[in-house]
Amino acid sequence: MTKVSDRLNRLAESATLAMARMSRELKDEGKDVIALSLGEPDFDTPEFIKEAAKQAITDNYSHYTPVPGLLELREAIVKKFKRDNNLDFTTDQIVTSTGAKQSLANLALSLLNKGDEVLLPCPYWVSYSEIIKLAEGIPVEIPSSIDSNFKITPKQLEKSITKNTKMLIFSSPCNPSGTVYTQNELEDFGKILIKFPNIIIVADEIYEHINFTEEHFSIGRINELKNRVVTVNGVSKGFAMTGWRVGFIGAPLWIAKACNKIQGQVTSATCAVAQKATEKAMLADPKSTTLEMKKTFLRRRDLLLNELSKIPGVKCNIPQGAFYIFPDISYYFGKSNGKINITNANDLCMFLLNSCHVALVAGDAFGNPECVRISYAASDKQLIEAAKRIQTQLNTLK
Repeated sequence: MTKVSDRLNRLAESATLAMARMSRELKDEGKDVIALSLGEPDFDTPEFIKEAAKQAITDNYSHYTPVPGLLELREAIVKKFKRDNNLDFTTDQIVTSTGAKQSLANLALSLLNKGDEVLLPCPYWVSYSEIIKLAEGIPVEIPSSIDSNFKITPKQLEKSITKNTKMLIFSSPCNPSGTVYTQNELEDFGKILIKFPNIIIVADEIYEHINFTEEHFSIGRINELKNRVVTVNGVSKGFAMTGWRVGFIGAPLWIAKACNKIQGQVTSATCAVAQKATEKAMLADPKSTTLEMKKTFLRRRDLLLNELSKIPGVKCNIPQGAFYIFPDISYYFGKSNGKINITNANDLCMFLLNSCHVALVAGDAFGNPECVRISYAASDKQLIEAAKRIQTQLNTLK
């Protein structure tokens, strides 16, 4: 008899990957599915990065590297942190991993004990809560809504802290809402966190280069906090390198050593060729490298917001970064087309997937069950067509 562990049974399937799987199944049946569910740029990796990978193969980068990554890559990441974020690290404080998701898992598994609480400002990326549970920690949601532009307040933050609070994890720009916390807002959070010196702050900055405000502030710049801030980043979003699987952290030395130790027993280092390609990406001017992609996403954001504004009951704010819109669709809860009853966002997403073959992700997994996440990493034609299909089907609900 096959029996999986209780640990696995406590773990939910990734909501984004689950919807992607169902979309593929429908596509395999010949259905014309518009998949707006995955967080993946629809751009190619820049040529100069691909050339660096080819050169690495020619130069025989085919062997194990040090667990935290090649020294020259870590040196490039140190330069990136200083250039882009005004953060100071040594190479010993950098750990590269097989994607930022592994970076986050390393942090949770090496720092959390059973019963430790981790604060998650809502909405949050789907894997945060499950990674915390995997490490036997307790996710503590701090609620927000579209009316607050999906931002929490310093008062909410302080009220959520208990004697068991070990960590705070947040992303800015945020997946799924596109929210960007300003320097003043993060400094106000800092005034609260200074009172609680045992809380580790994890800043997920994977979307820093897809920021429409032109202001990206790293909370690690706050001098009183820098010795307990871990900055997480990678190349998946800003450089369109999702499949290369390279993420990294800049962290206090003791945390970097802890992550290095646990990673050494799980995956060791990430792919050597991908490391050399990432080194090239880190040394490039991000403004010139990512500018066209950012411009395209901004135009698509405005296009999709305009299309969604035509649909009654779909309430949107204006995202300031990333490539998602996170509308409140609770207007449709309790409605029916006579066959399908919509009681929550998951019902709505399944209704749209099966009736008009548009794939979205329910907001429950992000901490906001009244919302759905729509990725605009798709062509203009697909976005316009998806909005039309959604409107047609929602009009059948009474």
